[in-house]
Amino acid sequence: MSIDIFRAEARDWVETHCPASMRVGAVHFEDAYEIYQTDDANQWRDQAAARGWTAPTWPASYGGGGLNKAEAQVLSQELARIKALPPATGMGLAMIGPTLLEFGTEDQKLRHLPKIVTGEAQWCQGYSEPGAGSDLAGLQTKAVLEGDQFVINGQKIWTSGAQHANWMFALVRTDPSAPKHDGISFILLPMQQAGVTVKPIKLISGSSPFCETFLDNARADRNDLIGSLNKGWTVGKRLLQYERNGASARTSRGKKKKPTLNIYASIAKKYSGETADGKIADHSQRDQVLTQVIQERALMLTSQRVLDESRESGAPGAATSIFKLVGSTLAKEGAQLKSTLRGTAGLGWEGDEFSVEELESTRSWLRDRAVTVYGGTNEVQQNIIAKRVLGLPD
Repeated sequence: MSIDIFRAEARDWVETHCPASMRVGAVHFEDAYEIYQTDDANQWRDQAAARGWTAPTWPASYGGGGLNKAEAQVLSQELARIKALPPATGMGLAMIGPTLLEFGTEDQKLRHLPKIVTGEAQWCQGYSEPGAGSDLAGLQTKAVLEGDQFVINGQKIWTSGAQHANWMFALVRTDPSAPKHDGISFILLPMQQAGVTVKPIKLISGSSPFCETFLDNARADRNDLIGSLNKGWTVGKRLLQYERNGASARTSRGKKKKPTLNIYASIAKKYSGETADGKIADHSQRDQVLTQVIQERALMLTSQRVLDESRESGAPGAATSIFKLVGSTLAKEGAQLKSTLRGTAGLGWEGDEFSVEELESTRSWLRDRAVTVYGGTNEVQQNIIAKRVLGLPD
């Protein structure tokens, strides 16, 4: 099939099947769970899953669409054209799915990947612990192999979406006597069992996307060990590279859209006014907006270039830490700027004198203070870039 014929087919399908309520451009990950619980979202996901388009590039044998890279790019463009939310989202598609495709056995792929495609399996990440966050290799959650099962004891923290997940992928210590980067295994465990307790953590922004997860004699099947016993550190690192590579893909997704007045300029003009020729009235605000927009644009173009290169070279590498470092910094600075441009109206927490947008601006500013911490702190990303990308000595 020619790419033009495929585009016409994809456009017709997306226009026909995507509900109007799912054509909103983008949502913050903390709000995604509620949005994806609606009837429209379920219908959108189910129809896409039936075609394999929740995971369009995965092999059809695992429930995917089997699209080649050019076709997948066209589908992404057609979704972006109508501002459609992805039919499905989450750690299954972005993180554990690609990892299973690379490291999983055929049995593991057949058991887990189709359930990710349909949404039946919802995943959370068991990495960080109270004493092992940035120094993840210091994790202490233990897993002891007893027959055909691992018995797991310990605590995980900042487990995003654990209260909604039915599966966890986790790093656990299976050889306490080995050096800390060794003796770690990567396992999958069901959340719906007596040995798993989840407690949401309420954040200063008012939401609770993160959780504490307690594992008290929780069990995982020996068949759900990914990779080799005591060699999970390699698998765990690769999963994070897939996560960061996915973030760069989302950053560059809408590059074809027509230029419009950016959100920062819109806010500045609304609250501080504009000149007769349509410029932001306040010179200092104009400079702040220009700097932020240029940096975001540079990141988007760089992300697209690297994404195109990775399509040729295969799996993502350590350079994906650049996107995490720059992207999270710009996200935090962008949220701060939106609040600053609104003046005192950007600091409202509640009350009829504030608009919905103003109240959300305050929550976004507080919420996005954390983006340079979770998913690997900026300091961790700088270390990875220095050692793995630039080759600098320790």
